[in-house]
Amino acid sequence: MNVLPTEFINALKTLFPAADLLTGQADLIAYSYDNSQQQVMPLAVVFPRSHAQVQSLLRACARHRIALVARGKGTGTTGAAVPVAGGIVASFERMNHILEIDPENRLARVEPGVTNQQLQDALAEHGFFWPPDPTSASVCTVGGNLACNAAGPRAVKYGTPRENTLGLKAVTGMGESLQTGVSTTKGVVGYDLTRLIVGSEGTLAIITEAVLKLTPLAESRRTLQAIYGDMRSATRAVSAIMAQPVIPCALEFMDSSAIRMVKDYADPGLPEQAAALLMIEVDGSSDAVDQAAAKVAAAANTAGCLAVETATTSEQVAQLWRTRKALSPALRNIAPKKINEDVVVPVSRIPELIEGLEQLSASSGIPIVNFGHAGNGNIHVNLLINPDDPKQMAAADDCLDEVFGLVLRLQGTLSGEHGIGMVKRNHIRQELDPTGLQLMRDIKRQFDPNNILNPGKSLPDGD
Repeated sequence: MNVLPTEFINALKTLFPAADLLTGQADLIAYSYDNSQQQVMPLAVVFPRSHAQVQSLLRACARHRIALVARGKGTGTTGAAVPVAGGIVASFERMNHILEIDPENRLARVEPGVTNQQLQDALAEHGFFWPPDPTSASVCTVGGNLACNAAGPRAVKYGTPRENTLGLKAVTGMGESLQTGVSTTKGVVGYDLTRLIVGSEGTLAIITEAVLKLTPLAESRRTLQAIYGDMRSATRAVSAIMAQPVIPCALEFMDSSAIRMVKDYADPGLPEQAAALLMIEVDGSSDAVDQAAAKVAAAANTAGCLAVETATTSEQVAQLWRTRKALSPALRNIAPKKINEDVVVPVSRIPELIEGLEQLSASSGIPIVNFGHAGNGNIHVNLLINPDDPKQMAAADDCLDEVFGLVLRLQGTLSGEHGIGMVKRNHIRQELDPTGLQLMRDIKRQFDPNNILNPGKSLPDGD
């Protein structure tokens, strides 16, 4: 549908004041893309401000069979917020209130447009935090975190949004109001619809409110950097760290390609023979954190380790993180349109993954840079390609197939936190068996019988 029906336009004008409804082409461009390489123009953009408004909007969309895509701040990398079927983009950036912070019951109620950082700042005043901490925390929204089950480094110790969300208020594709979950840390009544909706990328229901599980801030934290002369030594160290009792709150990995790139971009102060790097954080009570850090440092100091350094001051912490923080701008400088995939394998299989990726890079001729959240096996695989080169793009497609095949052979999964969106949906059959995939399609039809909620995302088309 290239033109919205007049009756539907009139319904939008009734539901939304002029300031909350965009139809001009110049205004729509900003909502036609996200942080992927995909772009499709919507026919209109609306800015909901209440649950009731979302409900009325979805009833109108269902009546006229108009596609609707929910959007936070567009930081996703898989095209999940791109309106591939045209229709309407509902931006939740103005539905951005923290409705309640309840330290006694360790929960918060928030609207979906609250940014992750806004929430963390408010919770810190009460001595709490919400564990999901994506790199884009300063701009990404809680609604987007929930839609993609986006986590970040702290997931290794504290879990993903699924483990840290108690309940939801949402609207189905038929405009039906839905309340899921509980306001308690225990609850087994009925099926767990909360965990089903979290990570569904807006294809089942539109989240309008979330009850989040809070965690007390640790009294103290220690930062460690471990440098290795070869890749296998670093990946062996990851296994050793995760096999001992102290769970780090962050365990980040950079391979040799990433280190070389940073060295070409800036001076990280690493030894010449550095071929892999781990950034580790340990948190806990003030009287126990040093002992915990020492145990992690001992586990990290495996054969092939060149150095393990523990920061004791804020200046030293900043110095240790300098290499990791220089990686993103280095990547943007060298390959601004790179392909970034986030795959996950069991921690013990990380050495095989990295070795396989190095072999793929050599055979395909495509530079591959790997880094990520090694503590839970979540590695970001970056293909440094030029999308304007058709030959290289064809090679990249073949290379991605090989990457995903390698991951699955290692008992891994195709996405850890970026979601599926439109970029990975055609690869889903490689991981899901036909029975499971059909059950998911059946669930989709129950929530959204007209297929108006974010169509063309997450699940592949029927066989």
